[in-house]
Amino acid sequence: MASTDENSNAVLQGIARHINCLSEENRNTRKRALEGIKKDTLQRNPQLDKTELQTVFSEVLKPLLKTVSDPVEKCRELSISILAEFLQNVPSPGECLPYVMPVLVQRLGQQDIIEHSEELRLQMVEMLSQIVTLSADKMVVYMDDTIRILQRTIQDPFPEVKKESCKCASKLAKSIPQHFHMQSESLIKPLLTAISHQHSRVRVCVIEAIGDVIQYGNGKSVDDVVSHLAQRLFDRTPTVRQAVTKVTGNWLLDLCDRYSFFHKLMPLLLTGLRDEQPSIRELADNFWHDIGIKYARENEDDLKDKMDFDQGPPKHYPPKVERSNLGCRTLMMRNVSKILPGLVRDLGDWVADTRIKSASLLYTLLINCEDYITQHMEILLSGLYKASMDEEKQVVADVQKAAEVIGYFVKPEVWCKLMLPAIKSAQSSGPLMVMASVIQGSERSQLKPYLTEITAALVASDVCQTIQPQYQVQLLHCVQSLITVSDTDCQDVSLQLFTVLLTVLTLQQDPAVKEKVEKGLESLSKAEGLGSRVELFRRHTKSVLLSFSPGYEDWTTHSVERYIFDTLLLEAGSVVGENLEHIIPVFIVNLNPDKDPEVRLKFFTLLSKLMMDAGSTVDSLGMFGEFGGIVVEKMILPNCTWRAGHVAGAIRTTAVSCLWALLQSGVLTKQRLEPMTEDMITPIISLMDDDNKTTRLVSCRVMTRIFDMMGTSMEQDRLHNMYPEFLKRLDDSSDEIRVTVARTFLAYFSCFREGYDAQLYKAHLEAIYRGLLVHLDDPDTKIQEAILGVLKEAGKIHPALLVQEVELVKHKHRSPKYCNDLVQFANTLKS
Repeated sequence: MASTDENSNAVLQGIARHINCLSEENRNTRKRALEGIKKDTLQRNPQLDKTELQTVFSEVLKPLLKTVSDPVEKCRELSISILAEFLQNVPSPGECLPYVMPVLVQRLGQQDIIEHSEELRLQMVEMLSQIVTLSADKMVVYMDDTIRILQRTIQDPFPEVKKESCKCASKLAKSIPQHFHMQSESLIKPLLTAISHQHSRVRVCVIEAIGDVIQYGNGKSVDDVVSHLAQRLFDRTPTVRQAVTKVTGNWLLDLCDRYSFFHKLMPLLLTGLRDEQPSIRELADNFWHDIGIKYARENEDDLKDKMDFDQGPPKHYPPKVERSNLGCRTLMMRNVSKILPGLVRDLGDWVADTRIKSASLLYTLLINCEDYITQHMEILLSGLYKASMDEEKQVVADVQKAAEVIGYFVKPEVWCKLMLPAIKSAQSSGPLMVMASVIQGSERSQLKPYLTEITAALVASDVCQTIQPQYQVQLLHCVQSLITVSDTDCQDVSLQLFTVLLTVLTLQQDPAVKEKVEKGLESLSKAEGLGSRVELFRRHTKSVLLSFSPGYEDWTTHSVERYIFDTLLLEAGSVVGENLEHIIPVFIVNLNPDKDPEVRLKFFTLLSKLMMDAGSTVDSLGMFGEFGGIVVEKMILPNCTWRAGHVAGAIRTTAVSCLWALLQSGVLTKQRLEPMTEDMITPIISLMDDDNKTTRLVSCRVMTRIFDMMGTSMEQDRLHNMYPEFLKRLDDSSDEIRVTVARTFLAYFSCFREGYDAQLYKAHLEAIYRGLLVHLDDPDTKIQEAILGVLKEAGKIHPALLVQEVELVKHKHRSPKYCNDLVQFANTLKS
């Protein structure tokens, strides 16, 4: 002991001059003095033992502390480093705290920064952290001073000081938790001001410090920090999000007041389960599992029955999803009512990232909540409807996943009562999108009793007759989900599903929507066990047609049913010919001359399209001919009557075009045409004088076809009444019509019977020859050649009369070529 004192005294005598020099005005003298003290004490060889070092430190402490305020930075640095090294090596550092702590408070704990050097502030905070580590429970006396310092240094401009201060706060909290909780709240505010620092490492340190300050302090501060931690979940740096996950996980496991904060902390942890970083997902999953296990153990009495009779996951459970343990499920069940309202509110937040995180969290919440979510369906669905319309694709995708989970755990009896009225009353596609996903997750056997009710809602006119593309897409998703889940069970509602698909096909204006309809028709056909699309139409076309009765009498140009009728007939193919008895009455009513002209125009257009391919549509069974007379007499001819107006003119054009298509199709045989020929000729000939060129042209073709079909069975006297109209058309302004009339004349002359009394009807022949010869001198060569052919055919009836008439006008023609040719031809007939 005497030796120790001697060594200590010797050292003190040796550094006495250095200590005195610390008061000198010369900065270099003070610096050398500090270096000397360090060399002769801490760096002495041989080293002083701890007792000797303690004695020496007690003597140099005050001079060193005084130098901490030296105006020279290097001197301050040396004194702080010497103090820190002494504290690290002396056996009783706590003895110096009455002197050290006031100095640290004076340098670091003031409102304004006293120490301007960032590096020295860092050194002093590191020394404070060292003191906390070395002093342990002795820091109780100096806790107020430490807290005061940390309040300032946590907000220090230098990032390294912030980080070290956060670490020091954690150490302080852990070292004296029984006393720290009384002061912990005073550190929360400075920590929260630093939580959004631009350096990610600072943010991590702050979050970790918050975790320890609250864990070992006052748990009530959770209310103050939870929103700030939630914001850090949007941090782009994974380590920051990982720190939040770790802190909230530890709180949920070990925080004394955790039962009061489960509903606030669970969302923070569960968000990590869907993080983009695998390590964070794994960390959150491990925490959540452990939390559930611990919760179940702590509440074993309440959960004993469920533990003893656990039957494992339900039979109908989402695939590729590991079921949470009983504690997790129970914890979620008991807190979902507090979590869900805020979560639903965040689904509509104006910040996109918030909506994305909320939608992702909702899926996790529902997976853990299972069938207990039934009690909260109303608020949940309202949030899903709005979120399903979000502009962010990720939000929509997660909403669909969440809705599918509802299908797994909530019975159709429940969600049908809530969703079907929403679908009928909503003006947006949100409810349809949600229901499509719910159906996708439903169990087939449970869904079957509600198929009729669901399809009745979908087939309602307010729902399926919407023209918005997005709405149509979601409606098709509902249909596809029903077909996929129900499979053969959907045969009972096949007509309703077919009607929905047909309606969307009618109203769609987007190729992508049409493609989805075609896929739906194919799926429905397979579900019904039908071999082809045609078979599907064969099964349902009649029922759809009957559904139009008697409303088709009041159809207007804007009636959706009329559009559906068009689409049905154009898509049904050969099935049209099998349902003529239901189709023809619709045409008759809507082609009545008293009907709206635009409606008649649409129906004539449809009829023309069908007759263009009659063998594959209206005449697929060869039965359309039986209705041919009705089509002509009750549909076409009444609409050939002249009426004023452009629309009426278009109807006449369409009507005569329809008649032309009918005659061309071969459906009307000579036997069927003969009884109605007389009724047809008069209106058709009147149409040859119509203002519309197309009408005149098609009328000429129709007359040609009638002559070709009827031949010599035509009444001779009736023939004599026609040629003036044909001759008149040779003066038409359209050369195309003049050439066509020439062909009509050829067919016309083929109707004259053998033994025709040319002498008796000489006057008619003279009029015909003279009228035709006028056009034999036409400037257009095509017209001349066409008329030459007609005159040759006409000359067969009375060659001599033709020669006579040619000779009378030959001298008037610009060129005698065609006249000579005609005379030569006629002479050969006479011989």
